[in-house]
Amino acid sequence: MTERILIAGFGGQGVLFAGKFLTVMGMLQGKQVSWLPSYGPEMRGGTANCSVVIGDEPVSSPIVYEPDILLAMNLPSLDKYENAVAENGWIFVNSSLVDRQIRRTNVRDVYVPATRLATENEMEGLANMILAGAMLAGWAACDEPLIQETLKHLVSDKHPELFDRNLQALRLGSRFRGFPPQAG
Repeated sequence: MTERILIAGFGGQGVLFAGKFLTVMGMLQGKQVSWLPSYGPEMRGGTANCSVVIGDEPVSSPIVYEPDILLAMNLPSLDKYENAVAENGWIFVNSSLVDRQIRRTNVRDVYVPATRLATENEMEGLANMILAGAMLAGWAACDEPLIQETLKHLVSDKHPELFDRNLQALRLGSRFRGFPPQAG
């Protein structure tokens, strides 16, 4: 089984970090992975997206043209990528910054007010991890020890508060309905 994931938003929303997180998680599970960032020259405030492929077989292309899962951090990202999502795929929407519903009827959607939740819980800058937590809530192979091990690989020991904040953001996001566990 292969999951093709596209995370998209403005630069500065943590799109690339969320992609790295998912990629390292896949590596720790012994999966074949790829991570391919793409961002505009202005980076912060410009457009950014990240293609992540996690699977049992070698990755043939790191570019995700037809994602199984889209994490849309803002309206321009949803507008751009909604139609690219595979039939029966999932779209996770940061409903704090997206003021419309998914237009397609052949995909599944989850609305998470990630930016609002981040602000209300003093987790500014972690809407990305809240949305990722919602997505991960449905992965059968994803559990708390794996999440913690993944964060240990990404967050410096010099900043334990960042480890705790990211973990709390993932937990907060996991309270939203994620996609159902995959068989196998």
